[in-house]
Amino acid sequence: MASTHVDIEGAAWNPGVPFYGPAAVYEGKDIVQLKILSDRRAEGGGIAWLAKFTPPPGKLIKIVATALSDEHVFNLEGGRVTKAGQPVRRSGGYTLNPEGQPHSAFIGNETVSLVIYRGEPDEIVSLEVVDASSAPEGS
Repeated sequence: MASTHVDIEGAAWNPGVPFYGPAAVYEGKDIVQLKILSDRRAEGGGIAWLAKFTPPPGKLIKIVATALSDEHVFNLEGGRVTKAGQPVRRSGGYTLNPEGQPHSAFIGNETVSLVIYRGEPDEIVSLEVVDASSAPEGS
């Protein structure tokens, strides 16, 4: 099998709807976009992509998912936030969601991540745009 090379700068951002569902579009704008880097699922491998999440001003993207295979997430820009929109994980962070693991995230600013799945990508249980809570965490 030959090596795969992708010109990241030249690759277009594509709508995230095929993987994240129709909620990846909010008020006519793509809030989840992907650059597919490789897809070897047909050969028994996995899929890798760059994911860009762009929440509307004053809003959060809330994602609830279940890992259908090991999911490796490297935050390149932005990161996760609390329900109140306060940063929790910034760029440079790494997360492993093992196969079968339910997990969730709040994204409050433009975030770009490298996501690598060992097999099939996550089952997206829900994706919604919510208001950032002004309430302190734990209340």
